[in-house]
Amino acid sequence: MSAPSVLLDRDGAVATLTLNRPERKNALDRSAWVALRDAVSDVADDGTTRALVVQGAADTFCAGADTTAGGGPAVHPSARMRLITSAVIALHEIPVPTIAKVDGDAVGAGWNLALACDLVVATTRARFSQIFARRGLSVDCGGSWLLPRMVGVHRAKELLFLPDLLDAAAVDRLGLVNRLVEAADLDTTVAELAARIAAGPSIALAQNKALVNAAFNGTFAEAIARENDAQLINFATDAPIGRAAAAARETPQFEGRWQL
Repeated sequence: MSAPSVLLDRDGAVATLTLNRPERKNALDRSAWVALRDAVSDVADDGTTRALVVQGAADTFCAGADTTAGGGPAVHPSARMRLITSAVIALHEIPVPTIAKVDGDAVGAGWNLALACDLVVATTRARFSQIFARRGLSVDCGGSWLLPRMVGVHRAKELLFLPDLLDAAAVDRLGLVNRLVEAADLDTTVAELAARIAAGPSIALAQNKALVNAAFNGTFAEAIARENDAQLINFATDAPIGRAAAAARETPQFEGRWQL
């Protein structure tokens, strides 16, 4: 029996999702996209995970969609695309903060999968490309929404029109990497970040994520209204714990639990 194409492991409040098709540089075929979507949904629903790490097996992140994969039902390409992108939407919208742990190549849908995460930690040997135009394709998996918001319209078009393979330093200069580390430091750096996030106020962080994701939609006043609604939830969740800990000059032990 072949190994699962997506692995999900848990260590306390931190879950790690591994794209596990190293023989294809972790390019995802139909069954892998389904497995990815289902794993993300599992994490979203478990009620205990406070940080999710997404990584690739065998020193590479993801070479995108496996366009050579055969088999599976004969479905219309539009249905196939809906299935693929349902996994990316699930990852982007999961309330749990996510960290893309990028080593090796992250290209095409693979790079956009990383960008759909909340933080990106990459090694100095990582490489990135919006490779679509080389294949006669337009951008997918959320790149048209993510890139302009992250690097601006003109820079996003450059990345898409000129699909070069960029080194990690160039991508870091674009502001698309949160931490750039040597390969030997990747595990430690990601583990420390995930632990810090997992120790935070999970409901407040989930709301921060949703607020920032919605920041380009609507007016300033509407954004303020969303912030106010979120804050009301915090007032009855982890804010009392944070306030008491500050008064006692102690480290807060957030519970993510409704206090009323």
